[in-house]
Amino acid sequence: MRQAAAVQFSGLETILSRARADSVEFPYLLANHVPMVLIALDRLGASPERLDQWYEQYRDSHKLQPMPPPVAPIIRAAWAEALGDRTRETDYRAFFIGETHRLGIDAVIRSYLPAMVNGLAGSAMHPLMRLAYGVLKKDNEEVGTALGYWAACYLPLPPATGTAPDTDDPGRVLADVSNIEGIRDYAPETDLLWHNIRAVAALPGFRPVIDRLAFGAATPRRMAATSLALFAGTMDFSALHSVTGLHWLRLVSLHLENAEPFYRAFWQVIASLVPKIGFPELPTAEALEEMRSREAPVWAEIKRAAIASDDEHDVSLVFSALQEEEVWKDPLYRVVAACRVGLIA
Repeated sequence: MRQAAAVQFSGLETILSRARADSVEFPYLLANHVPMVLIALDRLGASPERLDQWYEQYRDSHKLQPMPPPVAPIIRAAWAEALGDRTRETDYRAFFIGETHRLGIDAVIRSYLPAMVNGLAGSAMHPLMRLAYGVLKKDNEEVGTALGYWAACYLPLPPATGTAPDTDDPGRVLADVSNIEGIRDYAPETDLLWHNIRAVAALPGFRPVIDRLAFGAATPRRMAATSLALFAGTMDFSALHSVTGLHWLRLVSLHLENAEPFYRAFWQVIASLVPKIGFPELPTAEALEEMRSREAPVWAEIKRAAIASDDEHDVSLVFSALQEEEVWKDPLYRVVAACRVGLIA
């Protein structure tokens, strides 16, 4: 048993090392999921052969690009001056890998990430995903790469103003997005998630959203429940990122002195995606209970289906749902995971 585990670990390390030569995005401005999915597949029980196969098919089908050439070293005293400049990806990755080795994972996150909280939406939150998986794996190279990804793709949204919140219900914040002036007429540059996020966030009426939610000890749980209900009621691609994103944020929040600004920024991003999801109404409590009571395969079968899938979002959703169910104890996670991989309708 110990020998088999060692072979699997070696396979993951070898492929991750190869994958780090790839850029964090591929044309056109889409997130490269490879490192995160490889870690998830490994933890779901995929064989070394499947990890290698998955990487090869994803690299070829998505035409992954090498990292861009370096421009100039990032200087510690002025590290934030090039935030949002994708041409500096290689520079930022080198800087943050060095800082992670110098400070350690916990300290590098505490030292640098709070200054980048308003850019959480960059690359549709996939820098947060890569950081969470790096944290989960305790991998200096992945954590440093993720911070560099966050910096290069930094996308600032309206910051918190300190205005008093008016609700403790995350669902109400989402529902009220439909009342924002211009919310049904905005025009994103393309249909990319982060282009939609940017276009909605630019509406003047969207600016107060980040301040609306009263934050307390129970807020992350309520956000998780709302996100799960949103996805269960729609099975929408954008809503999927609400479930997975809260998993990522929960992992990263363990390394933050104050996670509240990140939860606020995260919910601001989810609110910006409400029109793309189609202004959905959340399922009623009765409807959610009916969904929970559905017969669904056991996790072992769901994991096998995810491992067999070439869809990165199948793997991401199943792994996040599995991890979130362990924390929040809601069987609806297993139901939506089974739905996502086609085991139940």
